[in-house]
Amino acid sequence: MVDQAYLEQLQAKLRNLEGRMSLPEVSSDPKKMQECMREYAYNKNLAACAQSVISLTASKTESEAILADASSDAELREMAEMELAEIQEKLPQAERDMMISLIPPDPTDSRNVIMEIRAGTGGDEAGIFAGDLYRMYTRYFDAKGWKYSVMDVSPSESGGYKEIAFSVEGEDVYKTLKHEGGTHRVQRVPQTETQGRVHTSAATVAVLAEAEDVDVEMRTEDLRIDTYRASGAGGQHVNTTDSAIRITHIPTGLVVQCQDERSQHKNKAAALKVMRAKLFDEQQRKAAEEQASERKSMVGSGDRSEKIRTYNYPQNRLTDHRINLTLYKLDRVMEGALEEIFTALHEHDVEERIRQQMAK
Repeated sequence: MVDQAYLEQLQAKLRNLEGRMSLPEVSSDPKKMQECMREYAYNKNLAACAQSVISLTASKTESEAILADASSDAELREMAEMELAEIQEKLPQAERDMMISLIPPDPTDSRNVIMEIRAGTGGDEAGIFAGDLYRMYTRYFDAKGWKYSVMDVSPSESGGYKEIAFSVEGEDVYKTLKHEGGTHRVQRVPQTETQGRVHTSAATVAVLAEAEDVDVEMRTEDLRIDTYRASGAGGQHVNTTDSAIRITHIPTGLVVQCQDERSQHKNKAAALKVMRAKLFDEQQRKAAEEQASERKSMVGSGDRSEKIRTYNYPQNRLTDHRINLTLYKLDRVMEGALEEIFTALHEHDVEERIRQQMAK
């Protein structure tokens, strides 16, 4: 219940956090300081929302008391009626803001990500579509001012990619991109189609939050590291040195590779980053499966087998199947106009989480 006692508890917690952040052992440790600041921001926003609900509720009670009192003069009653109408307009939004603020923040939202796009069913056309998706995302990254870097790439023979892995750095990157994981389906007439028939192809996308050293235990003895000669476009150096790296995590069988850099050392560092992210992703998936109700509140599971979106070129239509969103501006979307989709996915996720909070 949102009352004065609850607000005082939040204010006491804020004072306690302020005290913790001033301690040398916290202020000198970037990780501890970041955790304290995140918790402080969460509780400060919660306190502000609680204060708003309490103030509006108190004013509503006061206005209703004036209107219920037969001895109130006409001018006072008129003022109370005006104030009550204003409060009744503001209070539902304040209560909604309070419910949103109660949703625990996802600590991974602020992290950078590693994305993987792989051609699925559809042969050459699937590889071309994988390339189109990569271009779509990078156009959006450019507009946001985010940095991205290819970590591993396997070009397809007819253009596009069999698979491509890349890192993305920026503000709230994982928060923005985390719902992109799954199967993306395209419907269009391939350039090689002489009969003008529409074909359906697919590509899968994975979005991995970058993991920190403390997130997962990755022992040296659990890793098998192989070097090999890189292949594909990139210059003559590609075929002259064993600079590409393949890492196998023996306990899980996970395999990652990186061949985009000339330096074996840089490829190894990149591959280790991807492996850490994959292990962290597995860890998160297992935790989510143990909390089935929480998993259902997400916009899709992020599983690559889940069909999340269809790109229909003949109709210039994009459909996101998870939230029943249909846009007839596919041409603009493929140029990186993704903000409307991302906003709709985020709002749907928030609504689901509010319902979950209310059910508790």
